[in-house]
Amino acid sequence: MNETYVECLVSRKPSTVLVILKGVMAGFVVICFLLSSMIWICLLLALLGCVGFYFAGHYAKQEFEYLYVDREITIDRIMNQSKRKKVDTFDLNEMEIFAPIKSWHLDSYKNREFKVTDYSSGIESQPDKRYVMLYRGNRKVIFEPNDEFVQAIRNVYPRKVFTD
Repeated sequence: MNETYVECLVSRKPSTVLVILKGVMAGFVVICFLLSSMIWICLLLALLGCVGFYFAGHYAKQEFEYLYVDREITIDRIMNQSKRKKVDTFDLNEMEIFAPIKSWHLDSYKNREFKVTDYSSGIESQPDKRYVMLYRGNRKVIFEPNDEFVQAIRNVYPRKVFTD
């Protein structure tokens, strides 16, 4: 049996809200800890602030791992390089088109309503390396795959994958 296996790891841009929240929580913990010598309730608030700081830091750093195995894409979210969660699975037999995000091949789909899911880094680089997959006619999925990943899909679906 001839299976193709390709994986790609993309780091997500940290959310500015979570970065700011992490800084605020760190400042809150320091102030509460300094005040805890005078007021004991501040020690409890400092401990709660530490818990908040931990969770804000945990969710601030995210990565997506794309895994292509035999006509199926699996997306995993990796939180803070320690916790992995399977997010989505796509059967490529139900894919309509896979093209760069600014491709002219997507022009005929502009007037349709899609549920948009973004599994990219969130950064528009130059040149833009993000791709769009239209899935089951109602879903628009944004990826940031490497060339090997795109080529593996193109080998199986040459009429649906564009690289303009």
